[in-house]
Amino acid sequence: MVFGQVVIGPPGSGKTTYCNGMSQFLKLIGRKVAVINLDPANDSLPYECAINIEDLIKLSDVMTEHSLGPNGGLVYCMDYLEKNIDWLQSKLEPLLKDHYLLFDFPGQVELFFLHSNAKNVVMKLIKKLNLRLTAVHLVDAHLCSDPAKYVSALILSLSTMLHLELPHVNVLSKIDLIESYGKLSFNLDFYTDVQDLSYLQHHLDQDPRSAKFRKLTKELCDDKESVGNLVKLIDKSNGYIFAGIDASAVEFSKIAVRQVDWDYYRAAAVQEKYMKDDEDFDNDD
Repeated sequence: MVFGQVVIGPPGSGKTTYCNGMSQFLKLIGRKVAVINLDPANDSLPYECAINIEDLIKLSDVMTEHSLGPNGGLVYCMDYLEKNIDWLQSKLEPLLKDHYLLFDFPGQVELFFLHSNAKNVVMKLIKKLNLRLTAVHLVDAHLCSDPAKYVSALILSLSTMLHLELPHVNVLSKIDLIESYGKLSFNLDFYTDVQDLSYLQHHLDQDPRSAKFRKLTKELCDDKESVGNLVKLIDKSNGYIFAGIDASAVEFSKIAVRQVDWDYYRAAAVQEKYMKDDEDFDNDD
């Protein structure tokens, strides 16, 4: 049984940086990691790539040969990958014995809530290779500063989760830049826990665009505590924590219901580290 992550999210949300940082962190805690680049538009990789889709197909070649734009070219590439899944399977098989897998997917969001190619690729790998994967969906943290964009990000996350049908973890990336576009209306836990959205109504009403129509790139390893907590959550969602455990059904159930400790106090710690409180703003004045 092999475990891993399907890393997805909109363009610029930090997927490649996440894969780079997460692979370094996992190596530090003793896991052998293989990063698989499945983004044919990603020609500048900061990490050591175990498998690269560009060895199969290149977006630039597709766009030139078929007169397609970037979006159409990416759909074509995912369709081509699905039809040549045996190529990817043969590349993965030597890694299955002792590697943890990180799949770096393209940023075109339509691939994960509208088109079926990327989902079919993942499902075929799960079935053929007995993989246990969790979808890690990155959302640029600065979207929290704009209520309308935050609600849009929630809808995208939900649509993606329902479409992929995988254990799903949403991650606010670039948390160090969260207030670069404005102060948050509420504490960070409001956004991480997706609390009562009716509280956003007043702020939505103040936005003329909303009235008219009713974005880590610091490496994640810079914040080892947060990444460690994230790994715990992902390990629980894809079953990694159960691997090698010889226990009864009762013991398994105790592990399953045990809290992962992603609560208000940890959200508050992240907020204290990366966000100014009102007193800080007063002192700046």
